[in-house]
Amino acid sequence: MAEPVRIQGTDVEAKIRNPLGVVGLSFITFGIYGIFWYYFVNKEMAGFGGARSSDELGDSPGTSVLAITLGAFIIVPPFISIYHTWKRLNSGERLVGASGMEAGLGLLLWIFLAPIAEYIFQSNWNKVLQAQAGGVDVQQPGAAAPGPPAGPQS
Repeated sequence: MAEPVRIQGTDVEAKIRNPLGVVGLSFITFGIYGIFWYYFVNKEMAGFGGARSSDELGDSPGTSVLAITLGAFIIVPPFISIYHTWKRLNSGERLVGASGMEAGLGLLLWIFLAPIAEYIFQSNWNKVLQAQAGGVDVQQPGAAAPGPPAGPQS
């Protein structure tokens, strides 16, 4: 079950989805769910970018879906769309103070191991949504984890 999260500063509602659910439903529906998921994730990223006054997170989820469906007949558009979607995810992660997988590596992973790529993508997008909603403290890479809270001094 997806948990709805309001993107701060907008009326756009995003969903924190179970990454295994995304992979499983894509497999069970022979990729049909994956197409809808791709549209909605791109739509959520565009809403998040709009709330942050950033055009780095895209603006046309329909074009992204068109590239991975009908664009597959031309061969190149799906690869460009997937690469740009990973770059959008990287921009979203940067806006909340996190870092993730490089777009090129994400594209290669999507080409050769699409279910794992979907899992990682959704997991990282969930972290962005939780961080922007104030539900998770995202650590910078290499930063020390906070210690236990200090108790009363004796």
